[in-house]
Amino acid sequence: MRLFALDAKDPFGKRIAAALGLAIAPHEQRVFDDGEHKARPLTGVEGADCFVIQSLHGGPDESPNDKLCRLLFFLASLRDHGAARVTAVVPYLAYARKDRRTKRHDPVTIRYVAQLFEAVGTGGVVTMEVHNIAAFENAFRCRTVPLDTRVAFMEQAVALAEGEEKLVVASPDPGGVKRAQLFQETLEARLERPVGAAFMEKRRSAGVVSGNLLVGDVAGARVLIIDDLIAGGGTMVRAASALMEAGAKDVHAFAAHGLFTGKAAGSLNGGALATVTVSDTVPPFRLSPKMVRERLTIVSAAPAFAEAIRRMHKGETLADLIHPME
Repeated sequence: MRLFALDAKDPFGKRIAAALGLAIAPHEQRVFDDGEHKARPLTGVEGADCFVIQSLHGGPDESPNDKLCRLLFFLASLRDHGAARVTAVVPYLAYARKDRRTKRHDPVTIRYVAQLFEAVGTGGVVTMEVHNIAAFENAFRCRTVPLDTRVAFMEQAVALAEGEEKLVVASPDPGGVKRAQLFQETLEARLERPVGAAFMEKRRSAGVVSGNLLVGDVAGARVLIIDDLIAGGGTMVRAASALMEAGAKDVHAFAAHGLFTGKAAGSLNGGALATVTVSDTVPPFRLSPKMVRERLTIVSAAPAFAEAIRRMHKGETLADLIHPME
């Protein structure tokens, strides 16, 4: 096995390597004066099972497009030099949200990204909590491994449930109902008692969000909002405010990816959300260190990725990492 991490500044690759008990394989990257670049492995890869870690979030130094291009070129180089298999380990997958046409002549960008990965000979893509699993799996023809955040967040959720008589799992929009339902069912099984469900109406057109209908009994309950990501924070705060107005005791947010773009810092400073829990698939570089300390709980997803890599290399099942408790 060869494990490469293209972003030296991101400690996520080192966490995966530590969990696997492996050293990260060396590589060289060069950027030329005109902005072009090249990357090459500094170790032999002939006949090797190669895994390349690169999260595709924007910033702080490169756009998602820059990172995607670097990843694709490196994967292609490994195949050119005789790697038996190359797998892209992409903690956060850019463009996964654009999985359907919502306006006339819209692109389906996740499908185009999939075609790029396949064109360079990628054998598989490992990621976490894509926007829509069915759309993600249907876009790719190579192997897809969409890890479920329940394997990262369940212990935190169980800890929040201790001592609470009434617990509800909520989705901040109708599109995330299935995700929240699966989290609710898994939490019920762990707690061995009923957990309620709720969801918030949401419509978006030209960047404007509307809809204020809340479905579910949350009066007196501790509510856990489950979503795939937090960008500007508006969706989470809007849902949390509605839940509190409906009588919730307190509201705790869980999201796999903390992008924290735009006005996220201001949104998270409000009082509607008691706690915010994210994974480390995206470093919280857009927030101040003080806000990270005081407002965020960061749970590492690296052990889940490491286990997926180990099992893929050994040819073992990944079912319980993709569909835990099912």
